[in-house]
Amino acid sequence: MATKFSLTDLIALPNSSVKIPRLGFGVYQSHAETCIQSCLKALEVGYRHIDSAQYYTNEEQVGEAVRRSKLPRSSIFVTTKILSPSGGGPEKTYSKMVESVNKINLEGYVDLFLIHSPSSGPEGRKEMWLALEKLLKEGKTKSIGVSNFGVGHIEEMKTYAEIWPPHVNQIELHPWCQQRTIVEYCHKQGIVIEAYSPLVRNQKAEDPTLVKIAEKYQVSTAQVLIRYCLQKGWVPLPKSDTSARIEANADVFGFEIDEGDMNTLDALDEGDKGAIVGVI
Repeated sequence: MATKFSLTDLIALPNSSVKIPRLGFGVYQSHAETCIQSCLKALEVGYRHIDSAQYYTNEEQVGEAVRRSKLPRSSIFVTTKILSPSGGGPEKTYSKMVESVNKINLEGYVDLFLIHSPSSGPEGRKEMWLALEKLLKEGKTKSIGVSNFGVGHIEEMKTYAEIWPPHVNQIELHPWCQQRTIVEYCHKQGIVIEAYSPLVRNQKAEDPTLVKIAEKYQVSTAQVLIRYCLQKGWVPLPKSDTSARIEANADVFGFEIDEGDMNTLDALDEGDKGAIVGVI
């Protein structure tokens, strides 16, 4: 199966004219000027997709980096997320989202706004989704989605959502945590799957199976993990604050993992036990 991908590839979101870049850049635990410089480096080497969140407290820095880059706003895809309702009712929750758009300060909109976690319960999830739908109608975001949602959470949305399915579900994905049930469901519904922690926070860099495959293709273990995500049809969001690694993590389009090695990586799945991120 030939899988010719490129750094400039875009993927269509369901029931939307919006397209998302195939590779994104994560900024979790990246702060202040470090975050700005990392984003600038990412944009310099060709990333056009940056993934932030209210929880990361670096939305302003992401916006600042995009402005400093002088790249056209329309060429950059910026995501943020809301973790929980404001506690003051739907309008306050909506206002909390608008605050993020204003902090990012990129021509009055973001490209994707996600519910960061299902942890606020059915009423909280409903309140946030209805606020996101309003944000979309107002043109303050181009697309809306969810993160860390299971099948039941997305099915539940049918009872109140005007916009369904969500455009995106961002979940932890790598060979040791493949979340096959929700992945299969999202593929069936046309929901684009984003993979956070695709590098397993470097915890598996010495894994003998992974090292052997990296040596075969003469690439780094991180490059194998990112390429694995791409070939699975996911949008990976690798994160680094090291210039050389930011560049190397985007250099994943000159090789293809063969079917046998993809099967070997698939066989590493440990289910829930393989997850490294606790539910927020």
